[in-house]
Amino acid sequence: MKLFVCQDCGNVLYFENRACERCGHRVAFLPEKETMSAIEPDGAGWRTLADKGERRMLCRNAEYDACNWLTDATDTTGYCRACRHNGIVPDLSDPLQLGGWRELEVAKHRLFYSLIRWKLPLQTRQENPEHGLIFNFLADDPNSGQKVMTGHDNGLITIALTETDTIERERRRLEMGEPYRTPLGHFRHEVGHYFWDVLVREGGRLDECRAVFGDDSVDYGEALQRHYAEGAPPDWQQNYVSAYATMHPWEDFAETWAHYLHIVDTLEMASEFGMEVRPKVDRDGELSTRIRFNPYEARDVHAIVDAWLPFTFAMNSVNRAMGLRDLYPFILSPAVVAKLGFIHSLVRDVAKDRIKDGTKDSARDGKA
Repeated sequence: MKLFVCQDCGNVLYFENRACERCGHRVAFLPEKETMSAIEPDGAGWRTLADKGERRMLCRNAEYDACNWLTDATDTTGYCRACRHNGIVPDLSDPLQLGGWRELEVAKHRLFYSLIRWKLPLQTRQENPEHGLIFNFLADDPNSGQKVMTGHDNGLITIALTETDTIERERRRLEMGEPYRTPLGHFRHEVGHYFWDVLVREGGRLDECRAVFGDDSVDYGEALQRHYAEGAPPDWQQNYVSAYATMHPWEDFAETWAHYLHIVDTLEMASEFGMEVRPKVDRDGELSTRIRFNPYEARDVHAIVDAWLPFTFAMNSVNRAMGLRDLYPFILSPAVVAKLGFIHSLVRDVAKDRIKDGTKDSARDGKA
């Protein structure tokens, strides 16, 4: 994630800003420019100071304060690149559900920032009725007591609104023995399943992926039952980024994909702040790093990992000084780094091919 600058007064802007805190200009994200722009009224729409291009419209979900993105210049749906992938949303007349949906949209828009940065292929259900990417945000049914489960099914990603309840989310984290659980983590994990379908199975990388993550043809249902009955093997940290990743190769891929997004997006933010880690007691330089590169453009995953490890050692120590859990409570073994390397090559190859072919997302449909 980057820092941005108000084009009117030069003040620093953040990704979730709706207005510049210094000059008061309304601001919005311009996805094709990957930047925040100060905007000014222009008839029924808005003029962008970032590119002084054609008149734009704010996404229709801005009326619910759930989106601060602008639509594309040629858009006819009224929804931005992120919100056109929405399917079902909660009852927005209920303040609690509306608040939960807004929180989920913050996480979803951060996800789409990364997907757009990598120029990954994105199709809506209108464009691809069988396998387009679509999100349903569902609340538990208080009458039947039926609980919504977060998950992925052939491009349909269901996100349980309950995940925005801090107390319930913490209860589930403890119950499942997880060191980390956030709405953003759910989005990044579940979209990993979608891109396994799109980039691995349909992209001709299945054999290569199986050589790294294992045979995905093993029965998923049996693997799920075995995992919850027996748990992860005692030496799982030698080969997996999380205990859940041991359950099945599909989950291993999705967990590794999510961690790759965690790492790259966080390193970009650290780079924007010009962070440097140089402990006085580190004579060998193993705990030192200068984050001065763009991780989205890194050619080698080792450059990313070499910066990530010292950075997280430092941030984990800072968190402990505040009595908080580690920022990144995971171990990146050589086997996990190799898996991250596969994800890295996967997204880089897709980006290079799409740039070479001049391919752009053409999806133009969506709803609140």
